[in-house]
Amino acid sequence: MRLSQYFLPTLRENPAEAQIVSHRLMLRAGMIRQQAAGIYAWLPLGYRVLRNIERIVREEQDATGAQEVLMPTIQSADLWRESGRYDAYGPEMLRIKDRHDREMLYGPTNEEMITTIFRDGVKTYRDLPRNLYHIQWKFRDEVRPRFGVMRGREFLMKDNYSFDIDKAGATRSYNKMFAAYLRTFARMGLKAIPMRADTGPIGGDLSHEFIILADTGESAVFCDKGLVDKDILGRTIDYQADLQPLVNEWTSLYAATDEMHDQAKFEADVPADRRLTARGIEVGHIFYFGTKYSSPMNAVVSGPKGESIAVEMGSYGIGVSRLVGAIIEASHDDAGIIWPESVAPFKVGLLNLKIDDGAVSKACTDLYTSLKAKGIEVLYDDRDLRPGAKFADMDLIGVPWQVIIGPKGLAAGKVELKHRATGAREELVLDQALARIGA
Repeated sequence: MRLSQYFLPTLRENPAEAQIVSHRLMLRAGMIRQQAAGIYAWLPLGYRVLRNIERIVREEQDATGAQEVLMPTIQSADLWRESGRYDAYGPEMLRIKDRHDREMLYGPTNEEMITTIFRDGVKTYRDLPRNLYHIQWKFRDEVRPRFGVMRGREFLMKDNYSFDIDKAGATRSYNKMFAAYLRTFARMGLKAIPMRADTGPIGGDLSHEFIILADTGESAVFCDKGLVDKDILGRTIDYQADLQPLVNEWTSLYAATDEMHDQAKFEADVPADRRLTARGIEVGHIFYFGTKYSSPMNAVVSGPKGESIAVEMGSYGIGVSRLVGAIIEASHDDAGIIWPESVAPFKVGLLNLKIDDGAVSKACTDLYTSLKAKGIEVLYDDRDLRPGAKFADMDLIGVPWQVIIGPKGLAAGKVELKHRATGAREELVLDQALARIGA
């Protein structure tokens, strides 16, 4: 993409309404614009990141055998009355009426709807287990929406729901998601700490939330440093195997947030040189809640002896749009965003330092064409601006690699390669620069 043709309304100054780093940088980098309190339009740069995060989430869900569906944003109040949650959910639910005076709501979650979809489609235990997911917009009417996409009212969420014949099967489904979540966040360059959590209005008696470490995080985190050092990507996960040992491995070490922290237990369980006190941001939450929804909503299957059995369920959420802000909170510097390559809007930023120099422009155009032919996403800054402005914009938007071409370097047969995360800069011949980027 040529930057001269790209819709990228960057800002030089920090917006007054932005209180945290991710909100400031998303506005300054031209990723989002607020349309109402807690409701944002995603502009091209931000939407590219959102889609990359969504892609990783989808790939890891598919790897577990979960199947993607798409449920509507608007739900009937009758569904929620059937489960008993309509009056209990609270003012965060946006309640509306259609032209026929039927009570509807903008879905904050989908346990009720997916239960009816399952109930209508599965009748026998032979069709179990099942796990259905979707990536869809949700709405929760926060009393004080703030912090940009970190605490908005409308947000993109991956939520999925497992259905099993018994608790043992439901635990296996839960453990699959536990492992998939570790892989999902690790692929985004994040260190995720799983910890036991309150089930809240979702219900049930088993729950973990996944916290990523960030200096500007919303919660205090107390954990064993061993959790931070664990590597999930270097391991092969067989989702058909028993994953309980893996879950035990990640949950045997101390981890807690403000509300559940026990300082005495922390000090007793964790040697002093392994205690980590940090800040963190919740990006995922998984629940096992048994028959909380299947029993009142009659989601039953016929068992081996013909008996009716209410299915055991779990639900699993990842804040897809929240992750955009969370990654920025965990990965930025004074100059701007530092995107991990897996979610970056572009892998390479190509900077032409002298647009009116024919040789420089030709070299840039040739490289731009070559990178695109290799399937490498590149943002070519072909604007007629001074170099300083180009450097500032490229650092602000956080593209992982910058290839800088100017008259002096080109005359020596070299380009400058900058790695955004480390700030390292090298003068290389073009083939060396391309090899470094590819590696």
